[in-house]
Amino acid sequence: LGVELVSIDASKTFLERLAGVTDPEKKRKIIGETFIEIFEKEAKKHDNVKFLAQGTLYTDIIESSVVGSSKTIKSHHNVGGLPDWMSFELIEPLREIFKDEVRQLGLELGLSRELVFRHPFPGPGLAIRIMGEVNTPSLELLRKADVILRDELKSSGWYNKTWQAFCVLLNVNSVGVMGDNRTYENAVCIRVVDASDGMTASFSRLPYDLLENVSRRIINEVDGINRVVYDISSKPPATIEWE
Repeated sequence: LGVELVSIDASKTFLERLAGVTDPEKKRKIIGETFIEIFEKEAKKHDNVKFLAQGTLYTDIIESSVVGSSKTIKSHHNVGGLPDWMSFELIEPLREIFKDEVRQLGLELGLSRELVFRHPFPGPGLAIRIMGEVNTPSLELLRKADVILRDELKSSGWYNKTWQAFCVLLNVNSVGVMGDNRTYENAVCIRVVDASDGMTASFSRLPYDLLENVSRRIINEVDGINRVVYDISSKPPATIEWE
């Protein structure tokens, strides 16, 4: 895109502040406030930074209950998660349109289909895909499982047929058998959905052979996971993300 990016690794700060936190709403608030705090600190190193541009969608507005009589489903880091003391002027050019409309706009602007049709990724990151406390070992497990899921979806041709696909670390141990040995390790959930705008979604009817390949690879290749389950919930009543 021709944009010069400044990348900041603030993972240590985020993990320190999320230590011991298990409530999803508290996670989102902490992430939102920490993000702005670090953003402001880094922005001061550059001249005349006045604006914060965000990709807030209308879906975020509705779920964060800042319009009409809707009840709060969950606070989005870019809506209900931002602190009141933020000094930047907020720019949200997409806040009144849905994801499918954003993609159409991207195509009209000449962006590549690969970029336009990438799967959505939550602002709070993997923190809301880990049930319970977020820590480095859990993040490493989840990343490894997620890579396998995406790899299998792409190699089988199913990635572009689905709206969103990811793994959720349940932080629930279960008994398993590896060789002649008993294991008592983490379970991971696969979440793959079909949707048009993200307001509603249904679970993807993936082929059993594909699900078997994903499960086998995760269990065999990710040390610390011995069980894989598939989420067959639709939205509503469930949300796409678990937290």
